[in-house]
Amino acid sequence: MDETVIRVLLVDDDSGFVSIVKHVLGPFQGKSFSIEWVNDGEKVIERLKADPAVDLVLMDYYLPHQNGLEITRQISEEGIKIPIVILTANRDFRAAVEALKFGAEDYILKEEITDTVLPRTIINVLERTRLMSQIAKAEKHNLLSYHRNEAERELVVTMCHEFNNPLAAIKISAAILARNQPDGTERELLEKLNQNISALEQQIIKLRDLNTEKK
Repeated sequence: MDETVIRVLLVDDDSGFVSIVKHVLGPFQGKSFSIEWVNDGEKVIERLKADPAVDLVLMDYYLPHQNGLEITRQISEEGIKIPIVILTANRDFRAAVEALKFGAEDYILKEEITDTVLPRTIINVLERTRLMSQIAKAEKHNLLSYHRNEAERELVVTMCHEFNNPLAAIKISAAILARNQPDGTERELLEKLNQNISALEQQIIKLRDLNTEKK
């Protein structure tokens, strides 16, 4: 995939305006634009599902059957992740707020479209959405790492607890045997048992301390 080529899906029923967009979207800041035109908003979702190889949608506010905001909302509800810029001839900024609320990334007046404003808007939107995607991925990774570390700590606590209980019982049994003052082989075995118990206790302490340091 050529990252210097920005693939734009233009949704507008005015062929004259489409010609203007194609004219102003020339090479800009090392990028070029590949424009696909759809003249009916109802075809947009079908088009995006059939081939999602589109970087950005330029969506006219006024369309036959449904307006651009309704199409934008439907795209969001379908779970299609793609930046959308709303185009309109209306200076009603309440519509701009509605556009952003429905999932559009930006809003631009048709009369302000020039060979610098439109390509710069598209590039800025793509850079912003790319950055937000990276931030979201980093936050997800950090959250997964946190939960993984929490699970590891809980596992260590459980293991220490499971080892300590039987170890304490063995220590009590060893102490009872020692009261009988065994000699010979029995005493040697008891000494080795106590040494092993001590070694296990030290390992459990190290494991517990290591787990505490990770917090």
